[in-house]
Amino acid sequence: MSRSRRVDPAPFEAGVLDLAHDGRGVARIDGKTTFIADALPGEWVRASRVSRRRSHDDAVLVEVLEGAPDRVEPHCPHFGTCGGCSLQHLEPGAQRKAKDAILHENLQRLGHVAAERRWPPISGPAWGYRRRARLGARKVDKKGRVLVGFRERRAPLVADMDSCPVLAGDIGALIPALSRLIGELSIARRVPQIEVAVGDDRRALVFRVMDPLSPADSILLDRFGSEHDVDVWIQPGGLETLQPLREGTPWPGFRLADFDLEFSFLPTDFVQVNAAINQQAVSRAVELLEVKPGDRVLDLFCGLGNFSLALARRGAQVCGVEGDAGLVERARANAVRNGLEASFHVANLFEDCRNASWAQGPYDSLLLDPPRAGAEASIHLVAALRPARVVYVSCHPGTLARDAGILVNEFGYRFSGAGIMDMFPHTAHMESIALFERDGQA
Repeated sequence: MSRSRRVDPAPFEAGVLDLAHDGRGVARIDGKTTFIADALPGEWVRASRVSRRRSHDDAVLVEVLEGAPDRVEPHCPHFGTCGGCSLQHLEPGAQRKAKDAILHENLQRLGHVAAERRWPPISGPAWGYRRRARLGARKVDKKGRVLVGFRERRAPLVADMDSCPVLAGDIGALIPALSRLIGELSIARRVPQIEVAVGDDRRALVFRVMDPLSPADSILLDRFGSEHDVDVWIQPGGLETLQPLREGTPWPGFRLADFDLEFSFLPTDFVQVNAAINQQAVSRAVELLEVKPGDRVLDLFCGLGNFSLALARRGAQVCGVEGDAGLVERARANAVRNGLEASFHVANLFEDCRNASWAQGPYDSLLLDPPRAGAEASIHLVAALRPARVVYVSCHPGTLARDAGILVNEFGYRFSGAGIMDMFPHTAHMESIALFERDGQA
């Protein structure tokens, strides 16, 4: 295990060579890798070390001596303190270029594969895009108020914020009002977080409450919801305790216009954070799979049916599989809502599922949309099912590279193409999409 060593904070100068996967600049000092927060490739900077380890040092930027041409002034005054964004100082087009380079470098270095085509990035709005978020809340006596926001970049504290330009639905402008609201509650110290869920027509806020609300607290929350046109939800325990403050409150929802689909979801459900990118991602996945009416498609990690129902709308016979029973229930309901037929199953996709009834096939194509851990266990279904096409939607380039290596080097698939989708502008998070084709397929 790498251990932190005594740190000399004296400023040093360095040239920045590259951008790391987490958005920090990479320098080499006396042959040792040093990661410098907020530094960009091509810059000459003054920095200060904050930790030393055997493999690398960590440092923070003190001064930019020679700036990169792609450096821009951060849009948000909280950048650098708030941990929600790490790349606002880099021009958005350059952010995408850097992420594209990181994706393909990971594919070659970790998976020992290279895509035949490097697709142009899929991009959308750079601001006001984040429809799902988890904000911390903490009463700080020294400041005389409740702080509401993302965690600080270098400490597990709630950042002192009064706005957030990446939150969708103008939720970022409500941060001061949320601070005042929680400060007025009798349980102000027992509200540790607020989840944000923005649909196409509704805005929901889920208050995590560790103690019961008093009648006066409920009145304050209800008044806040009315005044700011948001739906207030309460979560006193696990996800099963989620409830709207007002009985009968509609769930948020979103549309996929290209497929004439409407989805409804609980405010705590997983949905893709960026609505504009999700629209493009679904259309691209369906296009890459080249589905025809009657084609049999297996959709693993299907969630609410985001991809499944679009494929069904194109006439495919779709089987969706997901580990979260609640999401499967909502996927089935969304199929009924849209007048579509699709089968959905609950299964732990991080285990060997080759003996499951739904895994017997046959399937013409397969879609994977796993979490950060990737699809290493589920990928072995490909060897048994041999679908002609596999589309892999990834949120972590390292696990995509690992799984791409299995598909190409072990199972003999062609790696036809890959590209990034800029789901999280101004952050180092990276979403990508890749296509694998069975040898001999057009």
